Amino acid sequence: MTGQMPLEKIDDFHILIVVTPHFNIATTMSFLDPFRAANYIEGKSFFHWSIVSERGGPCLASNGVTIETGALSDIRGKAPDLAMLSTSWTPESYSSAVLHANLWRFARSGSSVGGLDTGAFILAEAGLLDGRQATVHYEHLGAFGEKFPDIEVCDDLFVSDQGRITCSGGTAATDCALLLLSELRGKGLANAAAKYLFVQGVRSAATRQVAGSTEPFGRRIPEKLFRAIDLMEKNLEEPLRISEVCRQVKVSHRQLDRLFRRYVKTPPSTYYRDIRLDRARGLVTQTELPLSQVALASGFSSQVHFSRAYKARFGISPRTDRVEGRVPFEFRSWPMHRVPQGQSS
Repeated sequence: MTGQMPLEKIDDFHILIVVTPHFNIATTMSFLDPFRAANYIEGKSFFHWSIVSERGGPCLASNGVTIETGALSDIRGKAPDLAMLSTSWTPESYSSAVLHANLWRFARSGSSVGGLDTGAFILAEAGLLDGRQATVHYEHLGAFGEKFPDIEVCDDLFVSDQGRITCSGGTAATDCALLLLSELRGKGLANAAAKYLFVQGVRSAATRQVAGSTEPFGRRIPEKLFRAIDLMEKNLEEPLRISEVCRQVKVSHRQLDRLFRRYVKTPPSTYYRDIRLDRARGLVTQTELPLSQVALASGFSSQVHFSRAYKARFGISPRTDRVEGRVPFEFRSWPMHRVPQGQSS
C-alpha cells in the first residue's frame, strides 16, 4: 500500500460497509471475510462490522441477491474505525448530499474512509480524494480519469493514501483486507487467516490490475504481442499508427499481424479500434461527457465515424446506449446488443 495505513491496533475495531443498489456482493464479502477468519482463529471478536445503506432495508446486489441493511442515519456515537463504500454500476446515481455528508462526518471524526469497486467515484465527487491517488475497477479507469482529471488515478489493485483506501474490487478486496489485518494484528494472524481462506499468495498494493503476459489459466502470450497490446492500451486518445507500434516493439508488420491473428484471432488494426470503442462504451455509459468529447477521448476525430464504428461493434448507437447501457449487466437483454458475426447491423 502506498504509505503506512493510519489505523490503530485496537481490540475492538469497527468496520462500516456502506452499500448502494447493485453493489458487488462478492467484493464486499471478500473484504470482510479475512476479518471474520481472524476472529474465528483467535477466538476473540477483534473486529466487528455493520452493513448499511442510505435508507436502510433491503438492498439489491449486482447478482440479483438482496441483503438487509441498516440505515446510515442510525450510525451515531463513536465513528467507525474504517468506513468502506461499496458500489458497482452507475455510482453517480447514488452520489447524494446525505451520503457525502456522512462520509465527511466519519473522516472528520478520524475514520479511515475508502471505496470498493467504483466507490472512488462517490468519494471523488464528495471531495474526499482531493490531492490523493486512487484506483477503481479497470473497466472504469478511463471514465474516472475523464471525470476527475485532477485526481491521480492508477491501475493498482488497491491504494492507501492519507487515510483513504480505494480498491479495484474482485479478489483484490481480499488482498487489501489481509494487508490491513497484517498491520492491525500482525503477520502471524494475517498468515493464518490467509491459509484459512486458501489464499496462497497476497498481492501487494502496487500490483497492476491486468499485468504481465501470462493469462490466469497459465497460457502465456509472446512478449512482443504483450508489449504491442500494452502500447495500444496506453495510447487510446491519440492512437499510434500500426507502423509506429511495430517500430517501438521492434517487430515487422507481417510478424505483428501473424501474432495477433494467432493469439487474438483478429488483425492488430481491428483489435486497436475495438479497445478504443470499449473505452468509449465505458465513457458513454458511466459518465455524462458529451458524445463529441467521448469520441475524441477514444481516438476518433470524426463523431460520424465514431457513431458508425460504435454501432457496428455494439449493435446500438452511443446515444441510445447512454440510456440502456446504464442498466446493470445481469438485467440487460441478452446478448448485450452485439451483432452476431455474419449479420449486418
